[in-house]
Amino acid sequence: MKKLTYLFFCLSVAAFGQNTLIPDPNFEQALIDLGYDTAPINGSVPTSSISGVTNLNVRDKNISDLTGIEDFTALYELRCNSNQLTSLDLSNNIALTYLNCRNNQLTSLDLSNNDALTDLSCRFNQLTSLDLSQNTALTDLYCQNNQLTNLDLSNNPNLFILITYSNQLQSLDLRNIIHRTAWSSDGYYNVRDNPDLSCILVDDVSNATAFF
Repeated sequence: MKKLTYLFFCLSVAAFGQNTLIPDPNFEQALIDLGYDTAPINGSVPTSSISGVTNLNVRDKNISDLTGIEDFTALYELRCNSNQLTSLDLSNNIALTYLNCRNNQLTSLDLSNNDALTDLSCRFNQLTSLDLSQNTALTDLYCQNNQLTNLDLSNNPNLFILITYSNQLQSLDLRNIIHRTAWSSDGYYNVRDNPDLSCILVDDVSNATAFF
């Protein structure tokens, strides 16, 4: 019985003392400023202090690496815009509904498990591809000023706002996302300034021609 009690105690201490690695000192400093960690900067933060966070704002903190974000498992909203990020993996943040990662240097954005995501702003980055196939709840998408050559929206029927100008798109199929809005004031789409865009597939050609 004593051995079982001791084992339970050890497991409890281990769980309580678990840390999340935060290799970017600017990210850790931001967490210290928000009260989720304490000085000095040591490359880690107690996992228990971040696992329940639902809203995180670390914009404009000169962060280049968000490693550790995977343990913010309750996160609903993330604002990490205006930093120095080159890649961002949020596949472990399955509760996420809002993401603003604009004005970084992103070449990779992993949203493969974020099926609750409704609002995404990834504009002003360096993305050449954007996989939204699992983001079926997405309603607002701002991905302008990237280097996208293709954008598959076939699994995003709930889109009401699509801003994708200043990319390198060659074709765009909107038939799956505009049939319910019927070009009404409920939906807004801007795909201008894609110099290679030669084909936009829609259901209502006359309305589409007037709109674009």
